[in-house]
Amino acid sequence: MNSYSMTSTLLKMKLTKVTSMVPSTVHQTSPHSIRVPRTPRPIRARFTLVTQAMSFSLPDLPYAYDALEPFVDTQTMTIHHTKHHQTYVTNVNNVVAKYSDLQGLDLVELNKRIGKGEVPSDVSTALRNNGGGHWNHTFFWKIMTNPSNTSGPGGELKQAIEASFGSVDALKEKFNAAATTRFGSGWAWLVVTPEGKLVVTSTPNQDNPLQAGLVDQAGTPVLGLDVWEHAYYLKYQNRRPEYINAWWSVVNWEQAEENFKAAK
Repeated sequence: MNSYSMTSTLLKMKLTKVTSMVPSTVHQTSPHSIRVPRTPRPIRARFTLVTQAMSFSLPDLPYAYDALEPFVDTQTMTIHHTKHHQTYVTNVNNVVAKYSDLQGLDLVELNKRIGKGEVPSDVSTALRNNGGGHWNHTFFWKIMTNPSNTSGPGGELKQAIEASFGSVDALKEKFNAAATTRFGSGWAWLVVTPEGKLVVTSTPNQDNPLQAGLVDQAGTPVLGLDVWEHAYYLKYQNRRPEYINAWWSVVNWEQAEENFKAAK
């Protein structure tokens, strides 16, 4: 037998052996009926082992940007909320994220700690400006409402105003003076003091009455007015007293009543 015939015979023997090793069912079963095992789906964990620090977020307004017209204009409200307030939120989150002792604090407790000096000294100013700014604006949006929904104080708050100031008009006069004479930027407030008295005060920059160790008069705010120029300049320019007078037309007295009851 020559070499070619021997090679051919060996190839035939190998092919016969391989063919005999394939199960007969493969030849008899249609390819469409062969079941391919599915890849198991990954099991999803129900709990995460990583605890993320709570971060603050920009609150939605309880009304549309144009709801306070014509007393507070739409453009001012839009910029004030989406730009200025958002900046305070971003900045305070950046600071809090670096200190585990601050993580998990709500906004009220954070501001109280700022006032007591119970925050890291190297970021105390940043927290004071931005933690204060975030709380102040969150409070401010709620204390305003559509002009058609405001009708003056009533109930226990009205009684307390009359007992403390003589009349609602007398309160407005005192409040307006505090807001007008606050030099530069800041806020005017009607607060309930720790002794339970109703008083008018003002604070510079983004300070607020919750920051007891930093302000002249500590207390729980009932009303608050932003007198930073960004709150009114587009409409009123340098006419701050005009803005202050107009603001009374959008005060949410129902919210003020709730604030007063919660502060007692």
